[in-house]
Amino acid sequence: MPITVNTNIPSLTAQKSLNQATDRMNTAMQRMSTGLRINSSKDDAAGMAVATKLNYKISSLNVAQDNGQMGASMLDTAEGVLSVISDNLTRIRDLTEQAANGTYGSDAMTAIKTEVQARMDEITRLAKSSEFNGKVLFNPSNPEGISADIKLQVGITSDSTSTIDLKSSLFADAAASTLLNVQGGDVSSHYASDSTARTFLTNIDNALANITGRTTLLGGYQQRIISAIDAAGVMETNLTSAASLIQDADIAEESSNYIKQQILQQTSASLLATANQSPSIALNLI
Repeated sequence: MPITVNTNIPSLTAQKSLNQATDRMNTAMQRMSTGLRINSSKDDAAGMAVATKLNYKISSLNVAQDNGQMGASMLDTAEGVLSVISDNLTRIRDLTEQAANGTYGSDAMTAIKTEVQARMDEITRLAKSSEFNGKVLFNPSNPEGISADIKLQVGITSDSTSTIDLKSSLFADAAASTLLNVQGGDVSSHYASDSTARTFLTNIDNALANITGRTTLLGGYQQRIISAIDAAGVMETNLTSAASLIQDADIAEESSNYIKQQILQQTSASLLATANQSPSIALNLI
């Protein structure tokens, strides 16, 4: 091999090896410090594109589960209100059953009517005031009332497979006058005699059937929502696992690689120092 001064091939080779070892050592250090194998598109452009898509789906599935939980909470609130309304209707029926017996005088009938009216007023108050997150639950005529089907977004797509439709009939007017079909909300005429009270039992039974039907439907929707939340959770877990395989760093592997490149860096630096001294041999020939 010729001895040259202007071009030191061994030195250039050692420099290249030193730079490569340093770059790879820095890459391993970055991966260990971030925990990610892909920190920028230059690390793996295709892998980053796939991981980015998986990550936004994972984030959307988290939101879908939150949406489902919010819907379930709203239905829990509605069911609680309907339970109280049902209790009041049951008491109204008990009182009306007594009034239909024909053994009560006018004072007793007035007392029964007074309690029935108070119970009805409470049912109406609940219907008009019960709300969840700004939505009035049982008063569709209210500007914040529910007058159309509610779509719960429990998936991540824009089509119907990602929604659960809550029928507006669940949230129909639950005021006492509507449930009991009492014009103006005044029950005086229904407690004028045992005969009118007996006839009124049919209205009360219809009201109780209305509330029972809604409660049953609520239970069915709650089961669907729980199922949707569980499914979204399973999908999130699987996508998270897939994203981890693509973007997460194997710390054991990177640690070994870091040490390997560190040794190569030190070796290259030592050889570079030796290579830089090689041209000085030319002085011995002058």
